Amino acid sequence: MLQPRIPVNPLPTGIVTPPIQPTPMTDVEPVQVPAPAPVTAPRTTVQLTPGSALALAAGGGAVVLVVGAVLVSMLLAVAITGVSIALIAVVLRLLVRDMQKGR
Repeated sequence: MLQPRIPVNPLPTGIVTPPIQPTPMTDVEPVQVPAPAPVTAPRTTVQLTPGSALALAAGGGAVVLVVGAVLVSMLLAVAITGVSIALIAVVLRLLVRDMQKGR
C-alpha cells in the first residue's frame, strides 16, 4: 500500500549520449603537494581607558535597567489581567445565581 512506485519512461526524451568510458592511464606518478602553513590572523588588542571603561559600565547598567523595567511591566500587565478576569468571573457567577433564583 505504501510502497513507492517509480514511473517508467519507455522512450527517451531529448538527446541521449552514450556513457563515457574512462581511458586507462599508465606511467603516471602522483605529485605530492606540500601542505600550506597555517595562517593565524593578527589579533588586535583593545585598550580600555578609565573613561571608556566607565562608559562601558554605564551602558551595561542602562541595558540592565531597561530590560528589568520591560520585564516588570510585562509581569504587572499579566497580574492586572488575571485580577480583572477573576473579578469578571465572580460577577458572572453572582449574576447566574441570581437568575437561577428567579429574582
